[in-house]
Amino acid sequence: MQFLQKVKDFRELVMFEHSIFSMPFIFIAMVTAAQGWFGVKLLIFGMIASVSARNFAMAFNRFADRKFDATNPRTKNRPSVDGRISKGAMLLFIFVNASIFVAMGYVINPLCFYLSFPILIILASYSLMKRFSSAAHLVLGLSLGLAPIAGVAAVSGEIPLWSVYLCIGVLFWVAGFDLLYALQDINHDKKEGLYSVPSVFGVQKTLWISRIFHALTLIFWALFIKEAGLGMWMWIGLVVAVVALSVEQYLVSKNFEHIPRAFFTINGYLGIAFLGFCIVDFMSR
Repeated sequence: MQFLQKVKDFRELVMFEHSIFSMPFIFIAMVTAAQGWFGVKLLIFGMIASVSARNFAMAFNRFADRKFDATNPRTKNRPSVDGRISKGAMLLFIFVNASIFVAMGYVINPLCFYLSFPILIILASYSLMKRFSSAAHLVLGLSLGLAPIAGVAAVSGEIPLWSVYLCIGVLFWVAGFDLLYALQDINHDKKEGLYSVPSVFGVQKTLWISRIFHALTLIFWALFIKEAGLGMWMWIGLVVAVVALSVEQYLVSKNFEHIPRAFFTINGYLGIAFLGFCIVDFMSR
């Protein structure tokens, strides 16, 4: 029972279910690079790499932000703050997941191995960036945006232009919804001197910046679809993304109580739907 409770605590620490944001875009890139099915081995390696990278990023963030999380009513009960997980255990968890991610890169191909180190640095930098710059939201976006870069590198050993467009689209998508999520902590961030966009620019400007980011998301996803030579189903997927992001922006602008639903539900389903349209697009050829 104690072991199961500890597993539950670590799952809460890294919010494992949020892997749904980045994982679909790894596989979108892999399906596109392979022009269809890319094999069981890469499926398994891709899932392990995705989960270990996200575990590393989230655990590092929780470790680095313990002081700030303790003063935030929304985060004060996290296992990294209330003592359920010790500093030593968190550091070990961070090291193990970083090692797994690098090992996955090594067994896939040389490019993935070489990319694994700068990717880990970028993943860790988000936690520190918000102490100095409101660009932290873009760093978080880049952290998830690197997922399709890693996916295409795993399949083809190169980084084509379409994967860069997909990466930038994911970057602005994540940064856009992270701005909305950060509205919940605007007062706390001001008090602690953290450079979130809401604490620096205020609510209305944050909403507009988020809208601009999501408009850029759709532009770069359109460039991805065109450059990769994808078909009708992916364009339909883009229309679905337009609707989903519009609904998200509308819900949050009307009432901040909708932020959790907009953040988790809409964005979670959007990634899965986009992957689904990608798979159907190749199956229909």
